[in-house]
Amino acid sequence: MKPNEGTIDRALRVTAGLVLIGLAASGTVGVWGWIGIMPLLTGAIGICPAYSIFGINTCPMKT
Repeated sequence: MKPNEGTIDRALRVTAGLVLIGLAASGTVGVWGWIGIMPLLTGAIGICPAYSIFGINTCPMKT
């Protein structure tokens, strides 16, 4: 699969994922905070399955 996330998109996903995981680990938000694993993983690999389904691509085009 081709990457479909741009740099800013990936950075925001990784940051949000780490924040959610940190809040879950500290007990602030409970078990639902572990959902942060998904944005962390998709941001790390640069591929979002939902983007593929809906035809979205934030990755800049190469010339």
